[in-house]
Amino acid sequence: MDKLPKIAFPVIIAAVILIITLSKSAVTIGSGEAGVLYKTFGGGVVTDEAPLGEGFHIVAPWNKVYVYEVRRQEIFEKMKVLSSNGLDIQLDASAWYKPAYSDLGKLHQEIGEDYLSRIILPTIRSAARSVVGRYTPEQLYSSKRDAIQREIFEETKKIVDEQYIVLDEILVRDVTLPPTIKDAIERKLKQEQESLEYEFRLVTAQKEAERQIIEAEGKAQANKILSASLTDKILQDKGIEATNKLAESPNSKVVIIGSGDSGMPIILGNQ
Repeated sequence: MDKLPKIAFPVIIAAVILIITLSKSAVTIGSGEAGVLYKTFGGGVVTDEAPLGEGFHIVAPWNKVYVYEVRRQEIFEKMKVLSSNGLDIQLDASAWYKPAYSDLGKLHQEIGEDYLSRIILPTIRSAARSVVGRYTPEQLYSSKRDAIQREIFEETKKIVDEQYIVLDEILVRDVTLPPTIKDAIERKLKQEQESLEYEFRLVTAQKEAERQIIEAEGKAQANKILSASLTDKILQDKGIEATNKLAESPNSKVVIIGSGDSGMPIILGNQ
């Protein structure tokens, strides 16, 4: 009975140490995540091996695993930038990004877990200032939003690609101008639209007038040709032909021969 406590105490201590060791050694990587292994006695961050994938892993208790989300993520950003003529513009944008999976160890070693605030956001802001500064407020409001979005993306991607980050897209969601500038641009655009509509009406009216002139000239030319081809002899022949057809019809009529001004018959009847 005296020996039991002496045996049980080391067993309990060993069990506690084993439980602590297992809890420190067991690492679970969740869905859409990956782990970077840090070896305390083995050279620090492991960069020459693939990251720890999803699932359960056993590591030495003196080592540490840093877990990163490797799915596509989205960040929203509101920025104050200046146009080419120095006016304040508010730009609302979002970015789709994720860490480069195969270079996760290098990302952790050289930049760290807060790579979003250290690399991505400052780069987007810098690119937005550079790009928007090339355009006037009118261009930003009307026709250049797609170009701005593409240029900000290209300039940002050029930098973050070298920082072990994958940038999928940058979306410019809204461009807000000062109210007075916006109203002036809208009035100008409305006036331009009205001017274009007026010019269209003028062109349409001019084309219609030209069509009518051409049609009238064609009719005049046709009448001229027809008049030149008609002689008294032809007219008399046509009159005789018409008289014969009328005389042969069953309708009652009186035909007076040679009583017209030109000697043509006069036909009288009840029809």
